[in-house]
Amino acid sequence: MSNLILVAKVVAKNESVELVKSELLKLVALAREEEGCIQYSCHEDKSDPAVFIFYEIWESQALLEKHMATEGFKAYQKAVDGHIAEKVFNKLTLLA
Repeated sequence: MSNLILVAKVVAKNESVELVKSELLKLVALAREEEGCIQYSCHEDKSDPAVFIFYEIWESQALLEKHMATEGFKAYQKAVDGHIAEKVFNKLTLLA
């Protein structure tokens, strides 16, 4: 089975950029310790600090789902509730 690659875009509301950034950094630290996490990177857009792009590689869909069921992920969701303007998730297939 091939790895699962995920690219996610999270856009914070303008008044919530620092709160969202802080919570995302907590989530990154936790995720990197989880079973099945091969890579978990968070990037901030240089021209718009409200835009965060994630690049994740997981061993499987099941382990990604396990990540999303952790207390750390649930705490992140609760902390940023009402502070996110947009979220987009793309699961990718490597072509070449």
